[in-house]
Amino acid sequence: MTTASTPTPGPGAKPAPETKPTAPRTPRSWLRDHSELGVGALLLALGVLVLNDALTMDVDITQRGPVGPKTVPFVVGVGLLVVAALLAVDVLRGGRGQAETGEDVDLGEPADWRTVLLLSGVFLGSAVLIEPLGFPAAGALLFWGAAYALGSRRVDRDPLIAAVLSLAAYVLFDKLLGVPLPGGPLMGVL
Repeated sequence: MTTASTPTPGPGAKPAPETKPTAPRTPRSWLRDHSELGVGALLLALGVLVLNDALTMDVDITQRGPVGPKTVPFVVGVGLLVVAALLAVDVLRGGRGQAETGEDVDLGEPADWRTVLLLSGVFLGSAVLIEPLGFPAAGALLFWGAAYALGSRRVDRDPLIAAVLSLAAYVLFDKLLGVPLPGGPLMGVL
């Protein structure tokens, strides 16, 4: 009768590595290790929402054609579903996103709340002023205020650049693309 025994390594062989006991895997630790699935779930929900809206869109017969108003939302919805599926497969196969290195962010510094509040105020102010002043004036104030909040102090140059950008955006959207924007009182002058 022979008994099975652990073979002993030869004189030049390396010893077998010791294995550490692993803690039992809980559902919480599995979810933490696969947290990218949350992004996949969000993309899936967004894709379903976009596809639902595209497929239930009420389109007049005169608007139909080879490329109608449903085409782009349909393509975007399908694209979101494909990306969600590919991300889920990658994560379940062991793929991991790269950790943020924070190359230009000093995590020891406090947040710059002054800039955040200035930008929020400029954005809300332009939203309130767009109807009475029109897009060109409110947009110029938005661009100039954002530049000021982000640190630019060139009062000789920034208002001019803001006005040109705002007028260019107005002409592009209102005149060329046909997206109606409020012109305001300045449109009678221009």
